[in-house]
Amino acid sequence: MDYVRILRKRLVLIVSVTLVCTLAAGLISYFVLSPVYEASTKIIVKSNEQTGITQLDLNAINSNLKLIDTYKEVIKTPAIMDVVVAQHPEFNLTSEQLIRKVKVSSVNNTQVMTLVVQDGDYNQAAKVVNAISDVFKQEIPQIMKVDNITILNQAKLKDNPVPVKPNKLMNTAIAFLLGLFVSVGISFLLEFLDDSVKTEADIEALLGLPTLATIARLKPDDYKTQANEQQVKAGVSKHASVNQ
Repeated sequence: MDYVRILRKRLVLIVSVTLVCTLAAGLISYFVLSPVYEASTKIIVKSNEQTGITQLDLNAINSNLKLIDTYKEVIKTPAIMDVVVAQHPEFNLTSEQLIRKVKVSSVNNTQVMTLVVQDGDYNQAAKVVNAISDVFKQEIPQIMKVDNITILNQAKLKDNPVPVKPNKLMNTAIAFLLGLFVSVGISFLLEFLDDSVKTEADIEALLGLPTLATIARLKPDDYKTQANEQQVKAGVSKHASVNQ
């Protein structure tokens, strides 16, 4: 009951802080933050042997899995990015910028690598990630002296892409919860720091004694109201005396 009383006492503060945080996050997410789009390609590191339907060589697969870590580092080097810059000047990006934009990942115990590029323009991101994949497939035989790279799929150009950032609903929901938690915390902190006595219940809780009498606090308006009432009563009494 004490917790409920504190929350009801600070209800205006809680609602105000929560509402401000939620509105601020919503406005920033919808009108300030620029949308970010993501395009990706998948590359498989296959066996270098050219065979038809043959039994899979476990040692070859393990070797390819180890090569993936090497390839992930090779992709993000000037040896690849300089070629991309030279072949695609329309991107207006340097090697360093390309290295920062591309992200390379792989699922454990698989021979598949995923290249991801994020940009404010989806088609630009798709073109960049496709170009990096093509150049990597083209240059890896010269760098590693093996030809075991196959592009599984490339990023397709889209007319109506969906941005991956910002997640407007998620940002708004997080701001709502954060504002609620912060406002409740502030409410309990203010209550903890407030050691003044305001009600009869506070006196009984502090001293353990019942309240025998109270003195009401009157505001200036209350004095005026009482004076007007007394004047009205006096006028009524005088009028009654005259009638008598």
